[in-house]
Amino acid sequence: MTYAKERKTTEGKVFTVTGGDWDTIVEEAGAEERIVVNMGPQHPSTHGVLRLVLELEGETVTDARLVIGYLHTGIEKNLEYRNWTQGTTFVTRMDYLAPMFNETGYCLAVEKLLGIEDQITQRANTIRVLMMELNRISSHLVWLATTGMELGALSMMIYGFREREYILDIFELASGLRMNHAYIRPGGLAQDLNDETIARIRDFLKFMPDRIDTYEDLLSGNVIWQERTQGVAVLDVAGCLALGITGPVLRSAGLPWDLRKTMPYSGYETYDFDVPTSTDADVWGRYQVRINEMRQSLRIVEQALDRLEPGPIMVADKKIAWPAQLAIGSDGLGNSLEHVAHIMGQSMEALIHHFKLVTEGFRVPAGQVYVAIEAPRGELGVHAVSDGGTRPYRVHYREPSFVNLQCIPAMAEGGLLADVIAGGASLDPVMGGCDR
Repeated sequence: MTYAKERKTTEGKVFTVTGGDWDTIVEEAGAEERIVVNMGPQHPSTHGVLRLVLELEGETVTDARLVIGYLHTGIEKNLEYRNWTQGTTFVTRMDYLAPMFNETGYCLAVEKLLGIEDQITQRANTIRVLMMELNRISSHLVWLATTGMELGALSMMIYGFREREYILDIFELASGLRMNHAYIRPGGLAQDLNDETIARIRDFLKFMPDRIDTYEDLLSGNVIWQERTQGVAVLDVAGCLALGITGPVLRSAGLPWDLRKTMPYSGYETYDFDVPTSTDADVWGRYQVRINEMRQSLRIVEQALDRLEPGPIMVADKKIAWPAQLAIGSDGLGNSLEHVAHIMGQSMEALIHHFKLVTEGFRVPAGQVYVAIEAPRGELGVHAVSDGGTRPYRVHYREPSFVNLQCIPAMAEGGLLADVIAGGASLDPVMGGCDR
């Protein structure tokens, strides 16, 4: 049974969403006594909206084709109809497990177009790094939890989401939202961190190292886990480079390519941390890399807290900073009485300025830039184009989930059917980013 989107033509044939003639595929398979299986789209195993068309000889996969597009949201196109600041509320929903990275990549691109990269305050950069590394840990926890479940280690699902909930509580204290925060804005941040948030982060740093040790105690020595991961879905460094694979998958093949080190941004060059690698190039190696990356992220978070000095969290330019510096009323719903009194009864210029910013936003000089950051799944690139207006002319993301998925045939063909699940899971794909 499959939930693929199919349509019948006037000739009565059935075509898949990729345009292939399904009848022809089945006929050819039947002539050669091969089996064609639709794996997905379903939860678990294929991450809800990924479809794999597999040809089998017994339990061996002879051909694998990917079908994507079931979660298409048109986020990139929608950005063209919102101002530059409003864009953060859209991009944060792409890779919904790593929203802070979506926001940071977008804001770095906007800031580069504006030419204000050097004006971002020290406190804003530090909090950005702090939030991204907490988000990296929470993203890897979801990977560990769901992969454990898909390979039979159901207890890992409980532990992974338990610790992720604590991080989401921190995000809620900082931004008001647990996911899709729109917290990182062009020019800085939506709001500053309060003392309660900082205290919760310090508590997290105390207990999380032992929790990571617990995960390894649960999995690493388990014979079933070893059999399902070691030597499974191998993709060496040459294959990764040929296919454009980045992130933990590339580092598990032995290449320490991490943009935080090789092309640093947001002050990462000032932090002391290591880039975990492995030479196994299999599911086991990717597991080891992500476990150790969580430990390194804890190191970065601790350093960020120690250097968190008081100061502004937004650039001084009022046109860019307006959404973050706007005073909120005591009811938390509207503008403060002081702000309303100022724009309605004290200054015509302030009223005009307020109206233009609300309706249009700020203008960005014409040009185009590409900015790349190291997201949990690999290189997250943002190509932003401005025509000099108050809205993006075009924004396109180089999404690592989309790029990394193309290596599934290379890892799956010639292997066993059950190993397709392990190999696909080891890529950690998030289809919201893939189908943006």
